[in-house]
Amino acid sequence: MNREEEFKKIVAQYCKVSPEDMTGEMKFREDLGFSSLDFMSFLGEIEDTFDVELEEESVLKIFTVGEALELLNGMEAA
Repeated sequence: MNREEEFKKIVAQYCKVSPEDMTGEMKFREDLGFSSLDFMSFLGEIEDTFDVELEEESVLKIFTVGEALELLNGMEAA
């Protein structure tokens, strides 16, 4: 399983959209129905799964699946 597939699998645990149907343009709140608590839990799971530490400043700029994945991919490259 590649990084994007694993990422989408985690997102799918918090919504009713399957990883296969998820697009980068989908918004966490509007399209996937995330609550603030869901989003914070999701971020914690991302940190644990991918062994990264997300900065609050960066997290506040995330609205879509694609933005979150881009941030995650950029962190590994750093």
